[in-house]
Amino acid sequence: MADRHNRDLDRQPAPLPEALPVPCVDSHAHLEIVTNTDPDHPEIKRVLDEAASVGINRIVQVGYSAEQSEWSVRCAEKWNSQVLAAVALHPNEAPVVDDLEKDLAVIDRLASHPRVRAIGETGLDFFRTEPVLQDRQIYSFKRHIEIAKLHRKALVIHDRDAHRAVLDVLESEGAPDNTVFHCYSGDAEMARECVEKGYVLSFAGTVTFKNAPQLREAVKLVPSAQLLVETDSPFLAPMPHRGSLNTPAQIPHIVRFIAQERGDDLVELTTSLSNNAERIFGSFQP
Repeated sequence: MADRHNRDLDRQPAPLPEALPVPCVDSHAHLEIVTNTDPDHPEIKRVLDEAASVGINRIVQVGYSAEQSEWSVRCAEKWNSQVLAAVALHPNEAPVVDDLEKDLAVIDRLASHPRVRAIGETGLDFFRTEPVLQDRQIYSFKRHIEIAKLHRKALVIHDRDAHRAVLDVLESEGAPDNTVFHCYSGDAEMARECVEKGYVLSFAGTVTFKNAPQLREAVKLVPSAQLLVETDSPFLAPMPHRGSLNTPAQIPHIVRFIAQERGDDLVELTTSLSNNAERIFGSFQP
């Protein structure tokens, strides 16, 4: 993932949007890639302050490797009223690490930390992981589900070109009570199945892209109680700034777009998204 990270860091940040009328949560961000700093660096504070200035006063910082999950926990400790952590081995990382069991043990250890509220992002990615490594990826996904249930934490799923396989693994293993499809990428039919099973769908800037009509169809049918919003920053900056460096401050663009697509009142939708995040991940207060 390093090459992709370096490319994103070369991009210019998107301008700050108009603030939301009530506070909301970015349910999935990668602050260490946004800033390329230590978790206690002043640059993290700048990003958090910018987000808060437009109404995004809480962020879930999400892990993708053992080392970076440790970073996420330290970040949540430092910024302990604004940041919670999720920890995991990304599905593209898990099949290629030197010692998968050692790294899974790190995730299991971190899962007991009080500022860790989710196991993620885990899941399946059949776009980047070659077929010969997919069994190892599935094994890692199953272990993360086990860890999430053991520690009674939410599960945050990365799903790329693996929709049916992800749903089948959740069915066979038994999904945790709070299961979130991060950066939802399925169609309306899959969304209906997820809603029926009680899963939560989190929409990122991709829902605003002109080439994603299936996401706009899907977001309209998700009950408000099963809906989250995220940036996946620094990736996937929403329209009208697609291609810019994304930050948590861009959430207002996504929320306004979703409200318009669904015909929702902006204040009611924003309040619901905020409440959903606190229900799933718990209070951000120390």
